[in-house]
Amino acid sequence: MKYRRLGNSGLKVSEIGLGSWLTYGETIGNQNAIDCIHRAYELGINFFDTANAYNRGESEKVVGEALKSFSRESYVLATKVFFPMGEGPNDRGLSRKHIIEQCDASLKRLGVDYLDLYQCHRFDEETPTEETLRALDDLVQQGKILYYGVSEWTAAQITDAVHITKEKNLRPLVSNQPIYNMLVRYIEKEVLPVSEKAGIGQIVFSPLAQGILTGKYKPGQEIPSDTRAANENINRWIKSYLNDDVLQRVARLEGIASDLGIKLSQLAVAWILRQPGVSSAIVGASRPEQVTENVKASEVELSNDVLTEIESILKEIDGFVPIW
Repeated sequence: MKYRRLGNSGLKVSEIGLGSWLTYGETIGNQNAIDCIHRAYELGINFFDTANAYNRGESEKVVGEALKSFSRESYVLATKVFFPMGEGPNDRGLSRKHIIEQCDASLKRLGVDYLDLYQCHRFDEETPTEETLRALDDLVQQGKILYYGVSEWTAAQITDAVHITKEKNLRPLVSNQPIYNMLVRYIEKEVLPVSEKAGIGQIVFSPLAQGILTGKYKPGQEIPSDTRAANENINRWIKSYLNDDVLQRVARLEGIASDLGIKLSQLAVAWILRQPGVSSAIVGASRPEQVTENVKASEVELSNDVLTEIESILKEIDGFVPIW
């Protein structure tokens, strides 16, 4: 496993991180989730990502249970705040009240004294950005979090936040967590340049496009019954990928991977890691073997010729945007 700095901070995170969206505490049995997390740790993954909104805290509980086997200083733990955690008017968003209360709740569920990274899960149009940033800065001062970041913020929102932290002498943002994969590349136009200038690292999620970039879905064929796309409870985000135009190009990408002697999933993650602005790519796993397979992407280096060939395929679907 290789490690990269999280933006301009001194924190080192594994190139491959393990996430828990739609899996741990929800669709995957707790012991299976723990086995995946333990395998990841054994293979050198030190970055583990979750969120309070993942099944209303159940994911955090499972992640915390799994990580308690390891010394606290040996891993980097990240969670998020924004989405509703109750029915009250203040049970959501990025107000000082919600951030402070949910940080304490996440610490309790995770069973730790501090969070390495606390992230704003989305942008809050109803709360002044300065209020949000001051609350996060206070949490750092209190020792409850070490660093803070955002997720799926636009380039303009990130720019505004950076300006506020400098003007008000607050601790800087260190990360942004956007969707990024071979099929969804919107961050390349504005978010990446703005973030690199500000010293903000990208911790990208859905690098395998909900499993599309594993090659398990074939053009013109029925959806396998044991896959995420066949699960009506969690397949709303994958449906827009499932068209023959996309899948035919994915098949061509699989051919490139085969020529290189690697899995398509490894090619997809290695392609993401070509970006110097990316600090870590968060993969999901329902079985320990999937963790083992994905971790190997950290060893893959793609030549300029291969990158050019990939680009010739991807540019034909440039602008594709899934339901999000």
